[in-house]
Amino acid sequence: MSRKALGKGLKALIPPKSEAHDRIPLDRIEPNPYQPRRNFDEVKLDELASSIRQHGVLEPILVRPHGENFEIVMGERRFRASKLAGLTEIPAMVQDLSDEKMMQISLIENLQREDLNVVEEATGYRRLMDEFALTQEEVADVVGKQRSTVANTVRLLALEEPIVQYLAEGLLTRGHGKVLLGVESGAWRRRLAQRAVEDDLSVRSLEKLVAAGQRNVPRGTFQQDPQVESIEERLREAFGTKVTLHYKKGRGRIEIQYFSDDELERILDLVNAQ
Repeated sequence: MSRKALGKGLKALIPPKSEAHDRIPLDRIEPNPYQPRRNFDEVKLDELASSIRQHGVLEPILVRPHGENFEIVMGERRFRASKLAGLTEIPAMVQDLSDEKMMQISLIENLQREDLNVVEEATGYRRLMDEFALTQEEVADVVGKQRSTVANTVRLLALEEPIVQYLAEGLLTRGHGKVLLGVESGAWRRRLAQRAVEDDLSVRSLEKLVAAGQRNVPRGTFQQDPQVESIEERLREAFGTKVTLHYKKGRGRIEIQYFSDDELERILDLVNAQ
């Protein structure tokens, strides 16, 4: 697919003629393997499911053949909500698309929506740039955003993993991330992010904290023994979540954070496996 075609957005990617199917059984439809969205808001899905119960699925989803079944190209939220609504079939259009074109459509369609979290958005921009050799300006044209928006969003991926996780979970906002990007020390960034989450700091409050510098912050808040930091990093890798080691003269405690019952169960399984 050419850069010129990509620049025209979804209309250039989706051929005008599709084989229309009145209904396709939901149990023959598989999720999109290139779906950039990792989190589906359960409340919004429930609301969409309620609407579907009352009015049905008003716009067909787009799928491609996959063996005897079909893979979703566009419309995974409608597919999931239809299952919640108790439907057994869904209206769909079928097109025989290559993996490359399917990924292009999936990325662009999702990036043109407003409900991706900032990390999903940044990762989508990055994939368009890396996998299709697009510039930031071309990506902005494809998804209908300002170039500065694309550039500033992609920059957030340069933050440390714990901070990126905060952003993905909505514990920190895009604005918090922008402030943290202006901090040179990685250890200081992590401590600032942790404090912003724990104290529920606004972006403005975080800006003031950064501007004040270490002089006005309790001694040791942003200073950390390199060995302690190394141990924390090993623990984060082992548990796949934020871990904080509080260490003083051979004593202390380890804090392991989780953000859902499923994640707690996953951590307990890891502990029991040792």
